[in-house]
Amino acid sequence: MSETTVAQHALLGAPPEYLTPFERPTLDEAQAWCHQLATSHYENFHVATFFLPRKVQPHFESIYAYCRAADDLGDEVADPAVALRLLDAWGSMLDECYDTPERSIHPVFVALHETVRGCGVPRELFADLLHAFRIGQVKTTYDTWDELLVYSHYSANPVGRLVLWVCGYKEESFALLSDKVCTALQLANFWQDVVEDAERGRRYIPAEDMLRFGVDEGQIEGRVFTPEFRAMIEGLVVRTRGMLHEGGEISSHVDKELAVILDMFRKAGDAILDGITAQDFDVLRGRPVVTRVKKVFLLVDALVAKLRAGLSR
Repeated sequence: MSETTVAQHALLGAPPEYLTPFERPTLDEAQAWCHQLATSHYENFHVATFFLPRKVQPHFESIYAYCRAADDLGDEVADPAVALRLLDAWGSMLDECYDTPERSIHPVFVALHETVRGCGVPRELFADLLHAFRIGQVKTTYDTWDELLVYSHYSANPVGRLVLWVCGYKEESFALLSDKVCTALQLANFWQDVVEDAERGRRYIPAEDMLRFGVDEGQIEGRVFTPEFRAMIEGLVVRTRGMLHEGGEISSHVDKELAVILDMFRKAGDAILDGITAQDFDVLRGRPVVTRVKKVFLLVDALVAKLRAGLSR
């Protein structure tokens, strides 16, 4: 069996768009594939890349393609056993991308190797993300705040570190600030999606908080909002916002162009928490959303900041 055939069989059972092609694409073809995925699959990412320096945009598109595909291999496959097999195959392709890149056939890894080669990105950052997707297949509830921090270490923090690394910032002190922002964004999404996650059999509200406030699982399933539930969510939102703002200090340590996008992500996190607060912390009656007006405001604010950064440079 040829190497190409082995690679194709490794992803059998994956969503069709992620199957390995019959022939290895050129770098241009692979980057075009990643660009198509990044600009069509998730609108907010397409908007965010506009604020990045043009020279690094292909790197972020290859990183996004890696993450998007890995996430879908886990979430879009009904059988957890198959999903874990596919994630293991994706991990083997990642190792191949680092160790024997000339053997990579999938467009994600053909493109990603150029990012690895050009930016010297540590393999650990990509491997940690993959570890998070594996955790998601087997762990569906969390007992403590610290457990959530451990999960976010793998699922969220590598993304911020990748952004810094590709933009030339490798200091651990900066990465630790980025970790706070990324973890806070992850947590804000958890508090926003309590009902949706419950419908998928997941609970990210720590059991210790539920016990402290006298909230039980049935309240989430039955959407029973009480003063105790309100107090619990308010406490989680306050704690998350504090972490978000502590990490936001990173914007004062990077160049103005990168600070624009980092500020945009922080403000997006604030907007989610503001939406929860505006609903009086009742995340059971419906998913709090960032209004279209608020999104436009954030976009215009970021655009003005980008123009100012360009003028000052």
